[in-house]
Amino acid sequence: MDVTESAATARGLAFVGEIAGVCERCPLAGSRTRVVFGVGNPAAELMIVGEAPGADEDATGLPFVGDAGRALDTLLGGAGLRREDAYVTNVVKCRPPANRPLRQAEVAACAPYLDLQLALVRPRVVLAVGASATERLTGLTIPLERLHGDPQPVGQYTIIPTFHPSSFNRERGRRAKAGADVRAARREFGDRGIS
Repeated sequence: MDVTESAATARGLAFVGEIAGVCERCPLAGSRTRVVFGVGNPAAELMIVGEAPGADEDATGLPFVGDAGRALDTLLGGAGLRREDAYVTNVVKCRPPANRPLRQAEVAACAPYLDLQLALVRPRVVLAVGASATERLTGLTIPLERLHGDPQPVGQYTIIPTFHPSSFNRERGRRAKAGADVRAARREFGDRGIS
């Protein structure tokens, strides 16, 4: 993507972000502080898609800024990647109350925003962080324990499912598995690099 295309993509993302910023398509709009639309390189070949904003993200309007974000940055660094080279977003753009699991109606309400982000950025590889992100992006309901790290071709994208960093302290060994998954995503770029 050249500079002109990248600028046009950035403008497109900003426009869609403005629309999402006033969205009231589902009840999550009533309890949010801020919409957490997405940030990053509009020409990224890697998109990172999490599940939903948490309290830190709701307060700042930025994805993956709390403990999970720091863990994600560590995983990326371990694979020779930097967050600045990726585009980062979530399946839903508003925090579910008390970080409860996502409801299908909420995922459906936010689907057009994620679809537009994917269409505008056009990443080669999408790191699906968590079960909800994996299901939304692949349509598969296979347990993440079996599916993680296994590249899933979906349309023009390669989806790499992995565990959400919030599960690292609850489930032994997940941090190491997620690190391997991120390295698998890195290998999808081969020698070409990620930007």
